[in-house]
Amino acid sequence: MKSKSKVLSTPYTIWAIGFIIIPLIMVLYYAFTEKDGSFSVSYVAAISDPTNFKALMLSIVLSLISTIICLLLAYPLAMILASSGVDRSGFIVFIFILPMWMNFLLRTLAWQTLLEKTGVINSVLKYLHLGQINIINTPYAIVLGMVYNFLPFMVLPIYNILAKIDKNVLNAARDLGANEFQVFLRITFPLSIPGVISGITMVFVPALTTFVISDLLGGSKILLIGNVIEQEFKQTNNWHAGSGLSFVLMIFIVVSMLITNKYDKEGGAVL
Repeated sequence: MKSKSKVLSTPYTIWAIGFIIIPLIMVLYYAFTEKDGSFSVSYVAAISDPTNFKALMLSIVLSLISTIICLLLAYPLAMILASSGVDRSGFIVFIFILPMWMNFLLRTLAWQTLLEKTGVINSVLKYLHLGQINIINTPYAIVLGMVYNFLPFMVLPIYNILAKIDKNVLNAARDLGANEFQVFLRITFPLSIPGVISGITMVFVPALTTFVISDLLGGSKILLIGNVIEQEFKQTNNWHAGSGLSFVLMIFIVVSMLITNKYDKEGGAVL
C-alpha cells in the first residue's frame, strides 16, 4: 500500500519541486545576494525605505479593513446558509461561488467599468438626477475590489464549520434557558473560531499581496507593496530587490499559516 501511495504521489512531488520548491529557492537566493553573487541583506532591509515601508503599511491597513468587512458580511450569511436545508443551502452556495469561475482579472475589470466617472453606475445615477460617486482611483475602490473578490474565501470556511455544529447542542442550550444571543456567544461563535481564523487568513494573505486590484481600481496612483514588487521585477528588472521585498511578505504568510494550523488543530479537537 505504501509503495502504491508513493507511486501515486510522484506527479504531485514533481510538480511541487518544479513550481514551489525551486521558485522559493530562487527567491531566497536573489533576496540575500548582490548582483555579483556575494551575500547581502540590503535588499531585504530595503523594506525600511520610506516608499517601500509606506506601501507595506498601506497594504496592511487596506487588507485589515477588507478582512474585517468580509468577516462582518460573511458570518451572518454563513449562519443563514448553515440554518437552511441541505438542498437549499447547497444551491445558494453554488450561486455564491459561481462568479469565482470567471477570471479574476475580468471580474476586476468589470468593477472598473462600473465605477468609472462615465461608467455604468454614474450613468444610471445621472439619468435619475442623483449625485454621482467618484471612488475610482481611491483606496475605497481598492477595498471594494478586495471585498468582492475575496468574500467567498471568508464565507466558505465559516459555513463549513457552522454546518458541522451539532444542532442538539444548540437545542440543549435553549432548553436550559439560554436565549439566542447567549447560544451564539457561548456556543456557536466559540465553536466557529477555527473557520473564522481560516477565513481571515484566506482573505488577508491574498489582499496583502495583490497588485492587480490596485492597478485597475487605484489607477496605478496608489502603490501597495505588491505593486512595488511587480515594478521591481517587470519595470526595473531588479530581481534582487523584488525578491528581498517578497521575502518580507513570505514572513507574513508563514506566520498566518502557523496561526491557522494552530486553530485548525484545536477546532478538530472541539468538533
